[in-house]
Amino acid sequence: MINWIRAPKRPDIAKYVESYWLLVKETESESHQSPKLNPHPESHLILAPQAQRYRYDLKSGVKQGLGSHWLFPQVQTLQLDHAHSFLYLGIKFRVGALYSLAMPSSQPLIDEVEDADLSVLFNEHNLATDEAWVDQHILAIAKDDPEACCDRLDDYLATWLANNHEDKHSQLTRKVLPLLATVPIAQLGETLYCSQRTIERSFNRVTGLTLKQCQSMQKLESLLEYLYQRDKQDIDWVELAYQFGFSDQPHLIRYLKSQIGATPNNYVTQRDLTIDVYGGVE
Repeated sequence: MINWIRAPKRPDIAKYVESYWLLVKETESESHQSPKLNPHPESHLILAPQAQRYRYDLKSGVKQGLGSHWLFPQVQTLQLDHAHSFLYLGIKFRVGALYSLAMPSSQPLIDEVEDADLSVLFNEHNLATDEAWVDQHILAIAKDDPEACCDRLDDYLATWLANNHEDKHSQLTRKVLPLLATVPIAQLGETLYCSQRTIERSFNRVTGLTLKQCQSMQKLESLLEYLYQRDKQDIDWVELAYQFGFSDQPHLIRYLKSQIGATPNNYVTQRDLTIDVYGGVE
């Protein structure tokens, strides 16, 4: 198993892209065959070899196809088909970033997986980009030289991301996002000197999510990271519940069951989420 995760080096890219990541499974015996991906508010553009199959089991049904594809924000845990060897090079966009970028489909999209036609995506920016170009110039170096791969991705995305359209809704949403981890939702209007209704509308328009949905996903990510770093016998569920802002242990149990479909004890026994299987690379 080969994996890495890196942040973009260029500030103009980092404004819209949170990270680049690579997952490579070289033999079918490696890792979990069907890991689960927890709900997440970000979109990923996943670059893959042209003939490589992908499959996602979503609440709405099965999404499958070949090659590069988009994984949009998901409000439910979904199951991945990783039974066979694969190579995925991902571009993880910041929450709501696609709203400000030229996209073939209208944004935001939630609970969707779509084929990514790179020639259409980049055609208007005069980039000679197709699946063969990706295979030869990006995927070919991803395993052996992560830094060079990231440099190439920065250059590859620069023209597209420069063609953005920021408006008052995206600007307000960018102010809200870092506050969700520390400021109660009911106090956001007072903190940002605007009405709560204005914040709710702009945030939903840009991300497709409610403030509560996004905040819950961020809390889940922090909670799973905490659990990933600890063995089952070292976890005090009562203490954990209060540490992460739950009223009591039953509240935590209900939350995890609603988010990932498993009780806390069942989850730490199975350890079948992507963070457990791939060490934090999503």
